[in-house]
Amino acid sequence: MIDVPAAADELSKTLAARADPDFAVRTQRYFPHEIRALGVGNAAVAEIATDYFRERRDIPAATRLLLAEEVLARASHHEEVLLGFAVLHKVARTGLGGELLDRCEHWLETYVSNWAQCDDMCLKLLYPFFLGHLELIPRTRRWTGSASPWARRAANVAVVKFVRRTVGRTVFELPLSHVFDNCVRLMHDDDVYVRKGSGWLLKVTAQVHPEEVAEFLRTWHTDMPRDTFRYAVEKMDPRLRRSLMELGQG
Repeated sequence: MIDVPAAADELSKTLAARADPDFAVRTQRYFPHEIRALGVGNAAVAEIATDYFRERRDIPAATRLLLAEEVLARASHHEEVLLGFAVLHKVARTGLGGELLDRCEHWLETYVSNWAQCDDMCLKLLYPFFLGHLELIPRTRRWTGSASPWARRAANVAVVKFVRRTVGRTVFELPLSHVFDNCVRLMHDDDVYVRKGSGWLLKVTAQVHPEEVAEFLRTWHTDMPRDTFRYAVEKMDPRLRRSLMELGQG
């Protein structure tokens, strides 16, 4: 058993030692509002967590979860939030059960403050988690009603890799009703990143079900925000895309 506060101290100090003020300034251009950044790249953040556990392989997943909570509770910089998630990357698939999903919802509503943190959680933490817990994917649908825009965005971004996914010998396919119901619920969301998250999910779904997504867009194009629509048609067959753009969203 490790001393969790001491471990959080060590990780935070290692992260701070990698800070690059020039890179922090360059990072700011990706965000419409000011963020507090140390200037540490995403890969380097993940490497810090990996290196820490390389000689501590016996630390159980439940203790890692406590450590992630400690790091997140202390976080005052962008990369410290990413570090909290990175602590769990290697144990997300099989080390933890449904409690991780509950904690992710809480973190989205409490600690996540920008699109990059939201997407990091979705693609690096929730993606491996769902590979081991396909049956829990439907629980993300309730996030569409969250007061947090990042939880609402995550309701779609967390499932973009599961529109159709082979997991072992199982082919999992996200029901179209899940996709379309989410997008209808978030159709008039006032946050641009939530709207773009809906467009992202529709775009990925269109690669598997182009005609069904096209019909959805024809039905809803007068209600759908421009940014959602344009994301949705981005990767479609050019002729189909042109016909949809002619509906007046171009």
